[in-house]
Amino acid sequence: MENLINTIIYAVSAVLCSGLLAFALTPPVRVLAFLIGAVDVPTDERRMHTKPTPRIGGLAIFGGFAISALVFGTYTPALGAVLAGGFIMVVMGILDDVYRLKAWVKLIVQVAAAVVAVLFGVVIEHITLFGYVIEFGVLSIPISILWIVGLTNAINLLDGLDGLACGVSAIMSITLLGVVLLHGDYQSALIMAILAAACLGFLPFNMNPARIFMGDTGSLFLGYTMAVMSVQGVFKMHTVISFIIPIAMFALPLLDTLFAIFRRIKGGESPFAPDRKHLHHKLVDMGFTQREAVRILYAVCGILGLVSITFSEDIFSEYKLTKTLIVAACAIIVFGLNYIVMKKTSSRVLSGLAEHGYTPIKKGEELSHETDKK
Repeated sequence: MENLINTIIYAVSAVLCSGLLAFALTPPVRVLAFLIGAVDVPTDERRMHTKPTPRIGGLAIFGGFAISALVFGTYTPALGAVLAGGFIMVVMGILDDVYRLKAWVKLIVQVAAAVVAVLFGVVIEHITLFGYVIEFGVLSIPISILWIVGLTNAINLLDGLDGLACGVSAIMSITLLGVVLLHGDYQSALIMAILAAACLGFLPFNMNPARIFMGDTGSLFLGYTMAVMSVQGVFKMHTVISFIIPIAMFALPLLDTLFAIFRRIKGGESPFAPDRKHLHHKLVDMGFTQREAVRILYAVCGILGLVSITFSEDIFSEYKLTKTLIVAACAIIVFGLNYIVMKKTSSRVLSGLAEHGYTPIKKGEELSHETDKK
């Protein structure tokens, strides 16, 4: 019992250290952003903000995470890969947030950071699909690099609304924390707890209306870290863990990225060309405010995380697949009902979920709405 209490105190200290550091580092990082010109000026319709906003907020996330991980974490190859490759991502992110680097330059650096992870031994050697183990052999390294680069960019593309990518990253970190904790990987669990705390420490400054963006500095680092830790904590940990688990865990950013790539190629554009057709943009175009859209996507990501945890461990009995499908089905039904309610402004206001205010008039008359002007 004493050892358990000591372990809990140690973990809580690590989490508090990370969260408080990220929170405390954000104001000076915001000042630094203005000094070096890392400011996002809204110049096109993709931008959801209306005034110049500093970037490089991810530097505060990285600082809180790195210091806490070095002080409280136990060295593992995965942690070494995260700190080394993550530092590369942060440096490139700062340069991109200031100078707007070419897409191919960023891709080369991302591949280099993924190679660093491979050199630390972070390699997907096999996956388990429907009970069958598929060994990759000589394809292990290119598949590992593809997974790390792909998930890194998926988080980057999701960073389109205030608080979205940071909050979703926190949710996915907590999900991965739950999965590795169930399988006894306490070192990876501590690292994911530290990462989630760093995101939550920064989030108050990033929620709508955001006072600072985490920029590519943060989104690339978070995507890279979760990609590396998912290889260490899921793909390499246990041969019976299904490939479905990481796919469900990261389904929101991965699907949004795949749809974006297909959409751009179909339209004759470069897959790297930015556009305003991501899922979060569509929600805003439907009439939701930024906060409403972000809450919806938080809920979707949280349900997918719950599905991953439910399907990942035998404590949910031999009927875990059935229970997982029930959770997923209930989520689909609930989201369907909420969509029906929230697609109309009038019912959305009455639901209590809307940011809009309203003034009831006389019986039989319509409600007048004070719509969001943003």
